[in-house]
Amino acid sequence: MITCRLILPQRRAEEKDPERRTMTRAEQAPDITKAQGPDGAPRRVSQLRQLAAASVGNAVEWYDWYAYSFLAVYIADRVFPKGTGNSLVPLLSTFAVFAVGFFMRPIGGLLMGAVADRRGRRAALTVTILLMGGGSLLVAVVPTYAATGVLAPVVLVVARLVQGLSVGGEFAASTTFLVESAGPGRRGLFSSFQYVSTTAGQLLASGTAALLAGVLTEDQMGQWGWRLVFLIGAVLSLIGLWVRSGARETRSAQQRAAARPGLFEALRRHPRQSLLICGITAGGTLAYYTWTTYLPTYAQVNAGFDKSQALTAGTLSLLFFTLLQPLGGMLSDRIGRKPLLLGFALGFAVLAVPLLHLVTDAFWSLLLVQCAGMVLLTGYTAVAAAVNAEVFPARVRAAGIGFPYSLTVALFGGTAPYVGTWFKQAGHPDLFPWYVSALCLVSFVVYLTLPETAKQKLET
Repeated sequence: MITCRLILPQRRAEEKDPERRTMTRAEQAPDITKAQGPDGAPRRVSQLRQLAAASVGNAVEWYDWYAYSFLAVYIADRVFPKGTGNSLVPLLSTFAVFAVGFFMRPIGGLLMGAVADRRGRRAALTVTILLMGGGSLLVAVVPTYAATGVLAPVVLVVARLVQGLSVGGEFAASTTFLVESAGPGRRGLFSSFQYVSTTAGQLLASGTAALLAGVLTEDQMGQWGWRLVFLIGAVLSLIGLWVRSGARETRSAQQRAAARPGLFEALRRHPRQSLLICGITAGGTLAYYTWTTYLPTYAQVNAGFDKSQALTAGTLSLLFFTLLQPLGGMLSDRIGRKPLLLGFALGFAVLAVPLLHLVTDAFWSLLLVQCAGMVLLTGYTAVAAAVNAEVFPARVRAAGIGFPYSLTVALFGGTAPYVGTWFKQAGHPDLFPWYVSALCLVSFVVYLTLPETAKQKLET
């Protein structure tokens, strides 16, 4: 009874004044403004710690995400055996491999974005990396179909649901965290590490899988070797969690003390900005997934390219792409975001068709086409996080980014390999480059309407 008497007056006060409430322990986390230098900017050491917290964790997230695609053939043999009469199994197999993760990403963007806006960016980053680590551990211990029947693919689907939820929320939370952690004139540089860490995770997953495949026999790799990659991912998630535990919250004390935003507040109160995120992302995500994921397959299917050479060219171009990101970010801090975005979109609108037609069965032709595309693509990837964060006010920034971005990626980025394959099967492979060109032209028109935000002060 005594407890009730103490709590009820506080609740009545909150009802009268929704801006007045007591912060939870999680919300009372150290504020990044506590680590400011004499000019009001966060100290260099604090900035680097923030950058590491976002980048290391993001790399781990994408290691876990991409590991599945690199090891899908081994997983399918154990979890989705061929020759079964159960029609549910191949259906679940297709759903798990191609659709589940992307289906959950918009939901993850909305939910984890809301966590970031209501509980703090650091809280959301903690949840996303725990979800990804848990999903990886679940994949590592998934039973075989021979042992448990249909339960095996069901467990795998659940694991990918969890990982998709995590990845969808990771971009919203880490983008907001990175940009809010940057000092004056450095938001472009900091935002570029979104794709630096994403690509690093992809390369780490590819390298780990290749190393184990080279050390173990084919039978060992098929029996248990592929599980080690996901166990490593689960351990790396704990390391990423530890790194993030030392990060500082980037929301200001004023934002933390204010009434919490509703789940759909960003969509309801900022519909124009939400649509703007879709337009900003559409051409960029299609070009990104085409050049980083689908192009090796495109070369094999349309130019008769050797598989190993295609993967080698893809790996080298990804390394080149990673080095370009900070340069693009720093350039955007000097000349603005719009010139880079417009250069990317116009470049792809004009050059996507001739570049893809230059792909032959020669190794250097594919490598040059990929690297040329990566240079153009950097105009989008190096500044996308900064531009997205600068569109929304701090109160709903993470949720405002999360849902429209992840939905657009699911619709245009994740479907790029399947649209390309569909055009090939329909007998019109030459139409896919025109599809890329057309969507980039749409984004070019959107970029023309954007205000320049590079020099504007960011609300926190």
